[in-house]
Amino acid sequence: MRNWAFGCMALALTLGTGTAAEAQTFGLSEIRGGIMAHSVDQPGPNDTFGFLDLTRIQDANVELLFTPPDWSAWGWIGSPRPMVGATVNFGGLESMAYAGLTWHANLLNTPLFVEGSFGGAITNGASHGAVDPARNLGCPVLFHESASIGYDITDNADVMLTAEHASHAGLCGDDNRGLSNIGVRVGFKF
Repeated sequence: MRNWAFGCMALALTLGTGTAAEAQTFGLSEIRGGIMAHSVDQPGPNDTFGFLDLTRIQDANVELLFTPPDWSAWGWIGSPRPMVGATVNFGGLESMAYAGLTWHANLLNTPLFVEGSFGGAITNGASHGAVDPARNLGCPVLFHESASIGYDITDNADVMLTAEHASHAGLCGDDNRGLSNIGVRVGFKF
């Protein structure tokens, strides 16, 4: 899992260093990256919750967004952009790779925007009989959702605060602790 996540980051950096025309050949419309506070929904080492505990900032996130397909028959779902990404933990805890659809809406013709995404994830979190440090997430295949609020710095760059969550929604048994991360990301559009 970790090798796949590092491969995804290397691909993102490679595409990010190419020209806009090269990126658009793949249908790539934006690349994002940032840092995340890990598992903000669970008590930390000092029994603290949340992203204000700086020891939790141990995840790197990279995400690739693609041009929305022409889904005229599916117009009722809007114009979501397909995306793939990874959140990699560098502290020996759970990492995940994910894919899905992202919906974007600017607020009242301002540079402010909101986003939501939904899809699936695979994780290296432990399954039944887990031992620390990896938590039991119930199963390796999870649902993945995220929400962001952001600001368009320029036509080609934005910054956002993102919350992401992955869990199995009770489909893999009673243990559904899930994984919730919060972080700051920067995006570069092509």
